[in-house]
Amino acid sequence: MESKLIIIRGNSGSGKTTTAKSLQDHLGHGTLLVSQDVVRRDMLKVHDREGNLSIDLIRQIAEYGKDKCEFVIVEGILYKSRYGDMLNHLIQFYAQKTFAYYFDLPFEETVRRHKSSSKRMEFGEDSLRSWWNPNDTLGVDGETILTHDMSECDVLKLVLNQLQK
Repeated sequence: MESKLIIIRGNSGSGKTTTAKSLQDHLGHGTLLVSQDVVRRDMLKVHDREGNLSIDLIRQIAEYGKDKCEFVIVEGILYKSRYGDMLNHLIQFYAQKTFAYYFDLPFEETVRRHKSSSKRMEFGEDSLRSWWNPNDTLGVDGETILTHDMSECDVLKLVLNQLQK
């Protein structure tokens, strides 16, 4: 089996988790979804700091999926400064069978989207602002920029079309 790695990144409230879950549902059984929030907050209960334990565990889980799962999705804010080396390692590990996406949205749009999310009661605009890190692309070949004018359906169609090529 030739596994494909899908990396979905962006600021909080941009639509990463929604997109990743929709993609996993569409791609079906055996699609491995590695969510930064699940690994960092739920499994390890660590703060998102340089060198935190989740970086290595995300890498290990994503590596586990290679040759076992047709698709491995890694999603999260995944700041380039903290997670970039690990993500670049995974891109090499998957022998360039990687599709990288970055939600590049204005701050106001992430606030708007957050207000309709299930996490809206967990944190607000002040937290979103403190985490805000614009233009944090990985800068890897083929990285696709997702913009505010693309609907959830548009994004899903784009990713699925690219996976078929």
